[in-house]
Amino acid sequence: MHALIIEDDAMMASHVAALLASRDFAIDTVADGAEGLRRAAARPYDLIVTDRMLPGLEGLDMVERLRDLGISTPIMVVSALGLAGDRVHGLTRGADDYLAKPFSDDEFLARVHALLRRARPEPHPEVMLVGDIEIRVKARTVHRAGRHVALSPKEFELLRCLAEHAGRFVPRSLLLERVWKLRFDPQTNVVDVHVSRLRGKIDEGFDGTVIRSARGEGYMLSAGEA
Repeated sequence: MHALIIEDDAMMASHVAALLASRDFAIDTVADGAEGLRRAAARPYDLIVTDRMLPGLEGLDMVERLRDLGISTPIMVVSALGLAGDRVHGLTRGADDYLAKPFSDDEFLARVHALLRRARPEPHPEVMLVGDIEIRVKARTVHRAGRHVALSPKEFELLRCLAEHAGRFVPRSLLLERVWKLRFDPQTNVVDVHVSRLRGKIDEGFDGTVIRSARGEGYMLSAGEA
């Protein structure tokens, strides 16, 4: 896969390039918004990561022009302008995702993975197995050790998302996007409340819990009890 990074901070550009290279991306890097527009319009990329405050052409102006040209490449804006209004503005101008600086490397990579998955949807298995938990995707049913677990629609989507990343922590921001279709944090505890309810139902009758949490990292579904 080939990514274009548009960033005038050399250290940040190098850091983002290293993260993407660790996932086998080939990288092109430019430090000017106008040059970024020319590069993105001249050849196909699998991903574009851009800052907002750029010389030559402001990042969101560049994104809007690319969309006007019919270029549908997934675009992630990474910016120090990270207020809720900034994020909403970026998404309405054509960005697919918006991440505020400074950011967690794991969250950046998780969001890149989500962007690419949406661009090239992968078929979901009909049955997902994590330890003794069985999730039937089409039937939307869950069993643990053969016992049916009744879940609400949101709880089911939450468990499904955790199962897709089993063994890895899933950031709250990604859960908000996948389960609640929110690309910004509404500053509520909706994720924590639903995880608590899901834990209560999944763990009922068992010792320990299969859903772990870590401050600043999110939640993880593990195959063994913790």
